[in-house]
Amino acid sequence: MTLKSKTILVVEDDKDIVFSLHLLLEAKGYTIQSAANGLIALEYLQTHGMPELILLDMKMPIMSGWDFSVEFSANYKKRCPVIVMTAAADAKNRAKDINATGWIEKPFILKDLSDLVEATLQ
Repeated sequence: MTLKSKTILVVEDDKDIVFSLHLLLEAKGYTIQSAANGLIALEYLQTHGMPELILLDMKMPIMSGWDFSVEFSANYKKRCPVIVMTAAADAKNRAKDINATGWIEKPFILKDLSDLVEATLQ
């Protein structure tokens, strides 16, 4: 019996972080999609539907995580959990500001992020 892999949308402009998260999370059996900014993430949602989880950077060009979260909340009644990934001070309050499920401060340890993803998706 095969289970459908859970999809995680990584909204992050740092290519090294995206690459690392692809390797880490695909090895755990997740399907990973990525968007370099919030606008591309919104386009992904329109085309592909809701993933099981969004990992969201807050500072990106074109459309920030804050702007994405405003559009996400306004346009989707049923939303997946969001984990904020930020180097900004006070990550917990940044996450709270956008009603995110969780947060992790950059730079982060990959195992810590992996544990947070697992806990969120259980």
